Parts: sequence; structure tokens; C-alpha cells
Amino acid sequence: MLSQGTRVSQLALLHEGQTREAEVQHLTQLCLHLGFPPPANSQACQHLHFGQLELRWERHTEFSTYTVIHAEAAAAPFLVPALSLLPSAWLAQLPGKIISGVHIEIHALPTRAPDADSVRKHFDGHRLISSWVIDRKARLWTAFRLHNDSMGRILIQNGSLNPCQLGRLVRRLLELETYRMMLLLAFPLARQMAPALTSMDEQLATITAEINAIRDLGDERLLLSALSTLAAEIEHLRSQTNFRFSAARAYYELIQNRLAGLREQEESGLQTFSEFLPRRLTPAFRTCEATVSQLDDLARRIDRASELLRTRIDLTLEAQNQELLHAMNQRSQIQLKLQQAVEGLSVVAISYYLVGLVKYAAESLHEMQLLAHPALITGLSVPVCVALVWRGMRQLRRGLGQ
Repeated sequence: MLSQGTRVSQLALLHEGQTREAEVQHLTQLCLHLGFPPPANSQACQHLHFGQLELRWERHTEFSTYTVIHAEAAAAPFLVPALSLLPSAWLAQLPGKIISGVHIEIHALPTRAPDADSVRKHFDGHRLISSWVIDRKARLWTAFRLHNDSMGRILIQNGSLNPCQLGRLVRRLLELETYRMMLLLAFPLARQMAPALTSMDEQLATITAEINAIRDLGDERLLLSALSTLAAEIEHLRSQTNFRFSAARAYYELIQNRLAGLREQEESGLQTFSEFLPRRLTPAFRTCEATVSQLDDLARRIDRASELLRTRIDLTLEAQNQELLHAMNQRSQIQLKLQQAVEGLSVVAISYYLVGLVKYAAESLHEMQLLAHPALITGLSVPVCVALVWRGMRQLRRGLGQ
């Protein structure tokens, strides 16, 4: 809960490899320097009290926040920010990289309606953004600019908000400041990727045009290889940037939610938070969304082109297989004819040897005076041997399933 006259400062730092233990150790050094007990544990949230000064440290997924709260009112807004009450040497050695910093001060709403000219002096003369919030119970002032201390400033002029409502309001404003800077981390990445995506789009268009000029399977394989290389580059970019762009989408939605929670009412002649922030953040967010859409579109087009090429390759291979099968069929027919010719020769050769055996047997019987005409027997055995060999070859072929 916050009360009138409270000063709040917050720094948000990207982790950049810094561990939770390192940040807790840095908090411990502050406690020892100021003569207070160090943190009792290493949890990701610490509330440290140094008299009227309070330090809240919270570690999030990508960043950590250091929120300094001082309950004693200053003579004028931002004259002595809460952050200036901490040792400068300790602040200079905070682990991580500062991504945002803002001072928030709560003062009483003047009885006379405040005007921009009387408030502008507290914001180094910058152009102001202002609105009434939460049913006109408080007035917000800011410039959304860095001031001479390299910090942002938000002035709350409280009319009738109770401490709980003030605490929730300050929390929303701190989150708005941090989330908008975290969202903008994706914008330089999107701009950096733009030339590479344009080049990839041109390469894909060239490859797609060359599909119609394919002459043989070699050309198809070369184009498919080029598409595979391009797809690998796209997936590499997506893997490198997916988290950053997804986080930007989440931060944008959180910003919209926090702005809605302010329930703003405009003051004539001044922009509200809900008018200013979307005008500055939406173009950057849409650029990131367009980059994601372009990556997805390139991936889909590469998939379609690859599928087309694979279909052409499959058709070419099928045609080659048909030609191969036709050639194999012709060879099989030739082999069958050769086999039949060999079988015929085999019948003749076997029959010749078989007749020779009959001749030897007949001549032997003639020498033994058991047979009178061996030549006649030999001649008569020729058709018998040929018929027997042919029948045997036919039965053998049937037995082999031919």
C-alpha cells in the first residue's frame, strides 16, 4: 500500500547471463553496506526494509526489477528521487543490462485544476501526456522521455484514491514502462531480418520460375537441394527469433490490459496514455508480426515448391521404372527363347549320348552272339531316346514351376 507523498523508482535489467544467486549476493552487499540483515533466502522475490526506505527485487523470466520506495514526501516532484537514496557505487554495479528506469511520485491533487504549463517544469520542459484515471480520482502526468538523469518520470496527483488503489495504480504504471521497453526489443531484430527475408523471397521466386524449365532429373535434384538449403535457413531464423517475437506479442497484450485497467478520461488538449502508447508501439509490434508472417509464408511456399518438385521427381522415377521394367521384360523374353533353344539342344545332346550307350550295348550283345543286327537296334532306339529325353525335360520344367 502506498500513501500520499510516496516516491517510487524502478530499474529493470535484462539478465544477460546473470544468475539469481549473483543478484541475491549483490543485495546482500547492499544490506551489509547499510548495516541491515541480509536476505534470509535466495528466492526470486525479496522485500528489504531500510527504515523508511524499502527495496523490492523481483526476478522474472527475462529481466529483474529493483523497485525503491520512500514514504517521505519531497518538497517538489522529482527533486530527490527514491533511487538517489541508494549508494551510487552499488547502483553502478547492478548485475545485468538496464532496459528501463522510471521515477514515480505521488502528490496531492491541487484544489485548483492543474494545467500543463505549471507541471511541465517538472519534466524538463518536454511535451506532456496526461489523463484522469479511475473515475477521475487521480491525474497522471508524464512525457515518456528520458530526462537529465536518464530516467523516465510519472507524476500522480491523487484526489481520492485509497492506499490500496494507489498501490495498484503504481504497479500498473511500472509494468507499462517495463513491458513497453521489453516489447521494443523485438523491433530491431525485425528490421535486421528484413534484408535477409527479401533476399530469400527473391531466391524462392527464382527457384519457382526455374521449375518450368526443368530438363531432366539432374535439374530437379539441383532445385530440390536449393529449396532444402533455403528451408534450413528459414528454420534457423525461426528458431533464433521465435521466443523474441512470441514474447513481444505477450508484452503487447499485457500493455493493452494495463491500459484498460487505468480507465482513462482525457483532458482537453492533451494525449492520454491509451492514445500515446499504441501510436508508438503498434507500428513496431505490427512490423514484428509482419516479419513472423513473412517467415511463415516463406516456409509454406517452400513446402509447396518442394512438394511440387518431389512429385515431378516421383513421376520421372516412375517413368524410368516403367522403361526399366519394359527392358527387363524384353530381356526375359529373349532369355526364354534362349532357354528353349538350349533345352532343344540339350534334348539332342542327351539323346545322342543315350543312343551311343544303346549302340555300345547292342554291339556288345552282337559280339556275344546274342543279337544279330546291332545297327538296327541302334537306329530303332533313336526316336525312343529322343521321346524319353523330351518327356523327362518337360516333367522337370513342370516340377520347377515354369
